[in-house]
Amino acid sequence: MNNVENANNPLGYLKITTLLRKFALPSIVAMIVSALYNVVDQIFIGNYVSTVGNAATAVAFPLTTICIAISVLAGVGGASRFSIELGKGNKDEAGKCIGNALGLAIIVGVTYSVLAYIFCEKLLVLFGGSGETLTLAFEYSKVVILGMPFLILSNVMSNFIRADGSPNFSMVCMIIGAVVNIGLDALFVCDWGFAWGMKGAAGATVISQVLSFIIAISYFRNFKSVKIGLRSFSLDIKRMYKVATLGMSNCINQLAICLVQIVMNGQLDKYAQLELAPEDAYIPIAAFAVVMKVNSIVVSVFIGMAQGMQPIAGYNYGAKQFDRSKKVGLYAAGICGLFALFGTFFFQVFPEYIVSVFGSGNALYTEYAVKTMRVFLMFVSCAGIQMTIANYFSAIGKPVKGVILSLTRQILLIVPLMLILPNFYGLDGVLYAAPITDTVSFLVALVLIIFEFSRKEYKKN
Repeated sequence: MNNVENANNPLGYLKITTLLRKFALPSIVAMIVSALYNVVDQIFIGNYVSTVGNAATAVAFPLTTICIAISVLAGVGGASRFSIELGKGNKDEAGKCIGNALGLAIIVGVTYSVLAYIFCEKLLVLFGGSGETLTLAFEYSKVVILGMPFLILSNVMSNFIRADGSPNFSMVCMIIGAVVNIGLDALFVCDWGFAWGMKGAAGATVISQVLSFIIAISYFRNFKSVKIGLRSFSLDIKRMYKVATLGMSNCINQLAICLVQIVMNGQLDKYAQLELAPEDAYIPIAAFAVVMKVNSIVVSVFIGMAQGMQPIAGYNYGAKQFDRSKKVGLYAAGICGLFALFGTFFFQVFPEYIVSVFGSGNALYTEYAVKTMRVFLMFVSCAGIQMTIANYFSAIGKPVKGVILSLTRQILLIVPLMLILPNFYGLDGVLYAAPITDTVSFLVALVLIIFEFSRKEYKKN
């Protein structure tokens, strides 16, 4: 690493807390705003369509989760590689990371969107849709899928914009999209507007995603750390592979979340048919949808912190300033843990008020939604720390450890528990899987990061 280059780049010498405030705070705001796309849809659907509409969005949500998985594969992976190459002083290679990450996103994203549109109804049945829930989910999804390529590309660009040192631009891009989405939701869904129901909510989301994409792409002319030219877009399989390996941990985490959603919907539907009256069988999935949307706001803080941490940790690790890289990971994990504890307090003390924002159903719906929130999100603070540690490994170019942590939390633990526990505890057993998983996966992450920080390079500084 060139010492002059390091001295000129604030990532290499500014205080860690200052850098996290500069990079992570706008990223967190941007991710919260991004999460509001689905949360706002849920609020308007729950209040102006029906609580069955809430269940329909839960059935449709895996489609969006897969979309996010593609965006983090190319976006987080590309930005991590971009930051590491900048840390090494390889500006030309860093520029090519941008073009190849976008190429990867276009190839995979467009292919996925086309297949999702063609097989939409079959996928929704697989995701747990049936009856009126399936009808509303299909109505919603056929529109939302049209905006997915724009959502993927805008998210990929946002990662590079932050890594380039312009987190505020990324934040503004997201905020504008969210504000437009809220305004259009009110116009398209409410009774005093067009009252287009599920299609209106989906249309508002697509329009706002296209707008965010246009704003994000406009940044091409403003890159500060590299010059973007035609050479940057010379696609290369090896470069795409390098991008994908660093984004794989985050991608697998999102795909695992998708699998969890599918299994959860299936188990909730199965045991609801056994334990509840036919007219109330939709309630567990509807309640789960609300809780997942609330949880998405908390998780967006974890993801925002990871994205803000990524260029700082990656740059300093690439520059062989291992102690600074370590401090970034520790500060980020601590902040996420504290925030999650704050959120847990509200989930345990005020769940009725939170649930009521998403529309009112019968007493059984409220009761189950409150229980779901209290049990499922009981140890979300452990999940926050675990996710931050997994993302730290990806940021410093060690994706295998990040993948191990993602698989431990989402595949090896929670899915088997959701399949086994309901045999003994019914519907409640589905919920118990989450706090058990959060605790065990946190302990695994703790062991891996302790071993990582005990390596001799971290002790040289």
